[in-house]
Amino acid sequence: MSNLKQSAAWWCFVPAVMTPEAFVQAAADIGYNAVELVPQEYWPLVKEHGLSIASVGGHGPLTDGLNKRENRDRITREIEANLKLAVEWGIPNLIVFSGNRNGLDDEAGAAITAENLRLVAKQAEDAGVTLVLELLNSKVDHPDYQCDHTPWGVTVCQMVDSPAVKLLYDIYHMQIMEGDIIRTIQQQYPYFGHYHTAGNPGRQDLDDQQELYCPPIFRAIEATGYAGYVGHEFTPKGDPAAALRAAFTLAANS
Repeated sequence: MSNLKQSAAWWCFVPAVMTPEAFVQAAADIGYNAVELVPQEYWPLVKEHGLSIASVGGHGPLTDGLNKRENRDRITREIEANLKLAVEWGIPNLIVFSGNRNGLDDEAGAAITAENLRLVAKQAEDAGVTLVLELLNSKVDHPDYQCDHTPWGVTVCQMVDSPAVKLLYDIYHMQIMEGDIIRTIQQQYPYFGHYHTAGNPGRQDLDDQQELYCPPIFRAIEATGYAGYVGHEFTPKGDPAAALRAAFTLAANS
């Protein structure tokens, strides 16, 4: 039986297939520890059901992010404001984004992203909140996104050199870009502050119709001593409550 803490992503279920109340109630009934990426107006609803909020966005948009010096003041202000909210509401992670390349080479993009993150790293440390730079695929879902490979993200974290700046290792996105999921977790886990899951292809249920076999992946995460949340960020094929339960049970029994 796994001890991994699990969360589920709001946008995958609300409003397309569930009401806010139904989603939160289902997550609580199933045994989830948290939900994430919740619009602020629904934070009280989440807390009323005894759930935590695992992550929210640190700034926006993901296409125009930390790899531009001209975004520095705007993004710094947004992260500082969201750090205050995260402390108030007990949110452990703020998700941050590299932005698209737009012709910027990867070495320069990493240096600028690290420069900008260093400006807010100490504040995040003092707040006890982790800024998780999300790894996304640029092949299918987010064309031209710069933080699209684990080594690039690790380089940024190494340059910032703060315990409050890590990566959001999204298993779905990195299966598309790199594969070799378990070995990457085993080798790079010190740089991973949060995890997301989804089946590939399709970004749907963690079932036997997709190419990832999830139980050993969950075991690999737990074997690193990881104490944070694993967030299920997939769109359900059928009954949403059943999909939430199946994902939770799969991880819990891994």
